[in-house]
Amino acid sequence: MTADTSAHLAAQLIRDEPFYRPVGDEIDIFAAAYAGRLPVMLKGPTGCGKTRFVEHMAWRLKRPLVTVAAHEDLTAADLAGRFLLAPEGTVWHDGPLTTAVRLGAICYLDEIVEARQDTTVVIHPLTDARRSLPLDKKGELVPAHPDFQLTISYNPGYQSAVKDLKESTKQRFVAIEFDYPEPAIEAEIVMREAGVEAALAGGLVDVGLRSRNLRGDGLAEGASTRMLIHAAKLVRGGA
Repeated sequence: MTADTSAHLAAQLIRDEPFYRPVGDEIDIFAAAYAGRLPVMLKGPTGCGKTRFVEHMAWRLKRPLVTVAAHEDLTAADLAGRFLLAPEGTVWHDGPLTTAVRLGAICYLDEIVEARQDTTVVIHPLTDARRSLPLDKKGELVPAHPDFQLTISYNPGYQSAVKDLKESTKQRFVAIEFDYPEPAIEAEIVMREAGVEAALAGGLVDVGLRSRNLRGDGLAEGASTRMLIHAAKLVRGGA
């Protein structure tokens, strides 16, 4: 490992514990999956804590975390890498997935179905016994570092059939179901994250619950936990 690689690895470590309030056995399941180097899929609505959970687990497991926010223009090359022009000529640059594979990081692909379909194909060899990443443009097969682990997030609630994950992809992952916490726990989270009193947090959570009951009847999505935290911070700031 070169000095630059070591520095890059160190930069991806999460030094301070990210606050995460467990609501079930999700920490134990993820830890068991990591121990077996099994890929993990976090399923749940937007803003319910999936990303924070991954950050917390990376801190808990003392592994660097490489996060990629998927979007409709994300391609397999964006993940794996590409040749780029440099003063010394054409030079290969690893993408974030390849970097994580080489260095033994946890790679988190957020909202994977937002990416182009060819993106999911490139992760398949990493999610079975092969645990390798083929770089076709470079003619290289990169074996996964023993500490590498792949995690994706997936919101099944609003995906169309066209953008949904294929069963051949879903069945490669250990799935952990997420949802919005119970009201008392959600109020505790809002209090902790926004620094507000219990009465305000409880009132906002009640609004959130009512909005979620309107999903499909005027609202595409109810208020997420993240949205309630934002609202609490606005109120604390005088809004």
